[in-house]
Amino acid sequence: MKTFLLFLTILISTGILHAQITTPIIKANFGVDGELRANYFYNFQQSGNDDWFRLPATPGSGDFVIDTTGAAAILAGYNANPALRQIPFYRKMRYPAYSLMNNKRVVDAVFIRDYHGDDSTVFASGANKNGMSPAMWSCPMSQSVPDKNEILDMFVHVRREGPIAADSLWMFGGLSIENTTGNRYFDFEMYQTDIYYDRPSQRFYGYGPDAGHTRWQFDAAGNITVPGDIIFTAEYSTSALNTVEARIWVDKSALLIDPQGFDWTGSFDGANNGSQYGYAGIQPETAGAFYTGLTNPSAAWAGPFALVRTDNSVVTNYTTNQFMEFSINLTKIGLDPVTLLGGNSCGMPFRRILVKSRSSTSFTAELKDFVGPFDFFLAPRADISANIPFFCGSSFGVSDITVNNAIATSVYTWSTPNGTIANTSADGTRITVTSAGTYIVTQRLQAGCSVYATDTVTIGFDAFCTLLPKNLLGFDGQLSGEQVNLQWRLATNHDARQFTLERSTDGIHYTAIASSTPNSTDKILDYAQQDNISNVLANNIYYRLLVTDINGAKKYSEVVTITPPVHKLIAVAMYPNPVHDKLQLQVFSPTGKTLQLDIYDLAGKKIKTFTRQVAKGNSVLVMDGFSNWATGVYPVKITAGNECLAERLVITR
Repeated sequence: MKTFLLFLTILISTGILHAQITTPIIKANFGVDGELRANYFYNFQQSGNDDWFRLPATPGSGDFVIDTTGAAAILAGYNANPALRQIPFYRKMRYPAYSLMNNKRVVDAVFIRDYHGDDSTVFASGANKNGMSPAMWSCPMSQSVPDKNEILDMFVHVRREGPIAADSLWMFGGLSIENTTGNRYFDFEMYQTDIYYDRPSQRFYGYGPDAGHTRWQFDAAGNITVPGDIIFTAEYSTSALNTVEARIWVDKSALLIDPQGFDWTGSFDGANNGSQYGYAGIQPETAGAFYTGLTNPSAAWAGPFALVRTDNSVVTNYTTNQFMEFSINLTKIGLDPVTLLGGNSCGMPFRRILVKSRSSTSFTAELKDFVGPFDFFLAPRADISANIPFFCGSSFGVSDITVNNAIATSVYTWSTPNGTIANTSADGTRITVTSAGTYIVTQRLQAGCSVYATDTVTIGFDAFCTLLPKNLLGFDGQLSGEQVNLQWRLATNHDARQFTLERSTDGIHYTAIASSTPNSTDKILDYAQQDNISNVLANNIYYRLLVTDINGAKKYSEVVTITPPVHKLIAVAMYPNPVHDKLQLQVFSPTGKTLQLDIYDLAGKKIKTFTRQVAKGNSVLVMDGFSNWATGVYPVKITAGNECLAERLVITR
């Protein structure tokens, strides 16, 4: 009897210790109220709280996190072509990673619209379960799922309670589903590896080494030595959030260790009863709630992208209980990277997210629908270029090296093993150099964080050329549609024998595109040349003018850089990058196309070409054989039809 009473006391105290909040609340200034609207809390307009979106003309100081660029065009496309309603798309956070938003440190955010109609991201009927390796999941190209399990849209956002690393880290999730009747069960699963789903083969790849996942590892004292995969499971009744459970992937023997930062709950589920690896439940060490959540209590605005229902209709509002929202205090549950491994305030406890629905409350219930996996916290890596990539006739000159994709919240520092840095801009995004050499930028996402990325530029010199003297009074270029208008002015024309206009897409290797003969006169004359760039596929186009004089001497102008408009009919993400062996390309294309990837060395020689067919929508391509490549940076050109993207591939060991 005493044993039973002791067990009952522990059970009751545990319920009190971790009692949860299922009423509307604001956490880290973000509304967890079953609504999408900033400055609007639980059916009442107010000023101050942030949220996913902001309804136009709504007053207040609260801000929104999801980039809404192109929302009107998407809705117009839905009206003009109903087939577009079945195509997924995503939007990232409207602020750079680690920006301050209403004095809260925002890490990342994403909104994803799932497939509609012919849904090709569903689990096959049968035994697909959470504890299995993703290698064993079966996903047919098209299969219906119950309405209450069908995911329409998905949201994730991570921010801190304040501006510093000591402030609690919160994760917010949201889902809209088709049917609001009955209980609904969902999993937000976070991976350490670059897991991806390949639609043509209907298989998952890139999963972890420990039975398809990455296990958490501990030392004898319970300190975390290696973080692994995480899963949050949420259960909703018709009108409320019932529970959220946190689990981590471990070797079953880890349950004998007393971990630092959280406690075991006693649950453990792998692929079967005798599994060595599985998901173990965890809970906070301290009293108090670590999650909140609820559904929309009445009809609610569905956001600037509207909502596409399973029947392909477009509606502006959620029906009651169609949108579910929750928040999790990652710091309290012991999953804050600041307290995990060495206190990196710019770290994340996961890299990719997969959202799934289940058939019942059991963690081992049959899986139904899924969205992803998708990248999370993938801030732009520093990309630098020099306006003068080499010095003519001397190893000394003046060139500006600039970070092309600077993030205001990042910190950039510069170094050189053999060059000369004469000046650094106040914001650290540009340096002026005065000698040939190698220049390196190091990027930290904010002060005090670990190194996030580096990039390198080499300034060379050509001993057999000289810069044009002052008789070249100007060389300039302007973009007009698909034409580049280049102009220059020359004095003492009788000394010049020929003009040669040269173009480059990498700033290093140039090709002659036009030549002409100057007029022989002592007067100052203007010259012009047009270049059609409709078939030139590059992020930047570089021009220089070569003047050959009557004695045969060659002299170059400074370089003019033109940035053409970016074509975004296709979207390509390369990962992992840096790469060790296998490269994966996640491609979104509005139609089926042939995609070609050309890889060059720094001398401009094409060293490898991959050609693949991509289907309409999302595809993942795998390219291997990089294990024997020399370490370094390789320019990449990705071509699909008449579109082109330029990237850089980094090989490391």
